Amino acid sequence: LFCGSWGSFPAPFPRPCVGNSVERKIYIPLNHTAPCVRLLNATHQIGCQSSLSGDTGVIHVVEKEEDLEWALSKGPHPPYMILLNGNLFSRSGFLGLGTPKFGIKSHFPCPGLYSEEHGPEFAHCNGSVWNPLGSGVSYEDFPFPIFLLQDANETETIKECFRAHNVPAVPGAAPQFPLCAMQLQSHMHAAASTVTCMRRSSLQSTFSINPEIVCDPLLDYNVWSSLQPINASGKVEPEKRLILAATRVDSHSFFWNVAPGAEAAVGSFVSLLAAAQALQAAPGALGLPQNVLFVFFQGETFDYIGSSRLVFDMEQEKFPLRLENIGAFLELGQVSLRNDSVLWMHTDPISRRNQSVDSQVRDLLDVLNRSSPGSGVSLADPGVSQPLPPSSFQRFLRARSIPGVVLSDHRGQFHNRYFQSIYDTAENIGMHYPEGLTPEEQLEFVTETAEALAQVGTLLARALFSLAGGTDPTESIRADPKTVTRLLYGFLLNSNNSWFQSLIKPDQKGILGPFPQHYVAVASPTNTTQLLQAVLGNLTGIRLNLSREECQDPGKNPALQSELYEYWWVQGPLDGNSTSRIPGCVRSGVRLSPALSPAFELRRWDSREFSTWTESRWKDIRARIFLVASRELELLTLSLGMLVLLLSLLCTFIPRIPNPQFPNSQTPKCPNPQIPNSQSQIPKS
Repeated sequence: LFCGSWGSFPAPFPRPCVGNSVERKIYIPLNHTAPCVRLLNATHQIGCQSSLSGDTGVIHVVEKEEDLEWALSKGPHPPYMILLNGNLFSRSGFLGLGTPKFGIKSHFPCPGLYSEEHGPEFAHCNGSVWNPLGSGVSYEDFPFPIFLLQDANETETIKECFRAHNVPAVPGAAPQFPLCAMQLQSHMHAAASTVTCMRRSSLQSTFSINPEIVCDPLLDYNVWSSLQPINASGKVEPEKRLILAATRVDSHSFFWNVAPGAEAAVGSFVSLLAAAQALQAAPGALGLPQNVLFVFFQGETFDYIGSSRLVFDMEQEKFPLRLENIGAFLELGQVSLRNDSVLWMHTDPISRRNQSVDSQVRDLLDVLNRSSPGSGVSLADPGVSQPLPPSSFQRFLRARSIPGVVLSDHRGQFHNRYFQSIYDTAENIGMHYPEGLTPEEQLEFVTETAEALAQVGTLLARALFSLAGGTDPTESIRADPKTVTRLLYGFLLNSNNSWFQSLIKPDQKGILGPFPQHYVAVASPTNTTQLLQAVLGNLTGIRLNLSREECQDPGKNPALQSELYEYWWVQGPLDGNSTSRIPGCVRSGVRLSPALSPAFELRRWDSREFSTWTESRWKDIRARIFLVASRELELLTLSLGMLVLLLSLLCTFIPRIPNPQFPNSQTPKCPNPQIPNSQSQIPKS
């Protein structure tokens, strides 16, 4: 099969005229993998890395804990490469493979932002442990490579090679060579901390013509829009108040760029998108006394990059709004796993000690409760003594006391058993489709999860309408389940679908892929951000009858008010059953703002106030399997090769000796029998 030896080929040179890579005959590459990579902050490094040339070991399949113990202590052919089943993917399992160092022990179970300055009685998870199932393994530093196998066929290939070569014929005996081995290469350039790697990169950039950067800050863009247009280059008057509705966009897992985040992020921002669409379509919404700002924060997984940057920009007047413009704050936390259709209204007990703020928070809770009947969502109050769950709202509270509520599906600890892991997928939030549906039919099929999240969007849209000063009944405001089910399918299962294709610009086809991921990364804007911008623009914007030239250059026409709106020339839907599309121009108020931590703008890489997360650079990520011979055979092969080399050198460079029959000539000491050694044997022409 793939483990054949040289003798398995029918002839030494079956096709002398066709090149055939020797490497392809020796190695089988594993092309569908995701590595654990190195991340750094102001004080630590976390993640994994291999040695410079990669780490190699004999494959050992571990299906139960006893198999792991055998490889660690009894195996006769170390080192081993462990193929670990998903159910053994745990902190204890990893710690058995090697002792990590520089670990951030308590970060993952308690990712809140209460501190000695703001609510010391709630700092370090005092009062609530939000994620008790969190082991912290994602925040450890492992000095060896760990890869995720994403293709079942490749996993089966490895197991077949293991069974064919590494399982002894006699139980209890040592397997015989050759053995099936694996090489993992994921050497990381950065080390120690963000302070160290950014200093190295800075020195390289200053004194080198071709600098070698060793790490990059995690960054992207926040996506924001408003119910009524805002001049992106102007300033909102200080006396004006608006309602800010927010949620997070990004997620994370142990493995690089594998971050489905179904419950952690997608369910929330899909609900907010549906609420924005429902509110924009509500009668009289554009004439409400107060404006509504929708913000989708990026990088919140890594110490709230997006929200801390927006607060910083508001304080530095680099954003159209200031903190004093925010009259109320509504945030959607994890909302996809509701029990009995209940959402919990979390508030901050520290800011509510101020009577004015407490009064406004009570009014906010009353509006939410009045918006609940008929929406399908029941609301509950966990009480004023409980702290806020991890949320972007906390970054705003550090700067200013703002009345606000965080809606979530949990009162205390998370219902999400797979928070920030590879298993937080569509199945985790109950997305199920009848068998036999085509991808296009799945796109349009309204799941129960979509119905439930549409109810959350309905509640939020009605509450925002009332908070913005709307006095009309809100029963007619309702989020569209069809839109929600399309959003869930696109952001969790397959973004390369017909609906998303109709919403993007013609030059954005590359952002559509079959496996959506929501890791913030170091290249921006990410696919998720670009898709979110396009979706929000199409859901809340209007289609105008403009030519492509007018749409792509609105500054030439003052009537288009390019300072208030963005214009997108989108591909549009398919024209009937043909493959051609009906393109058009969409006008919306969707904008982007930086989601780069202020620590990097201020060059305060050791900051304890702002996020300092960076990602290491690397040159090659590779995994492959092959057959390895015994050490004795390797040494014998090496010795024979060196002997042949020495003999070749002797034959090539030894001095020529005289021939007694021909005193004036010399004969090689190592003559070639095929070459005539006298002129009489050479045929004459």
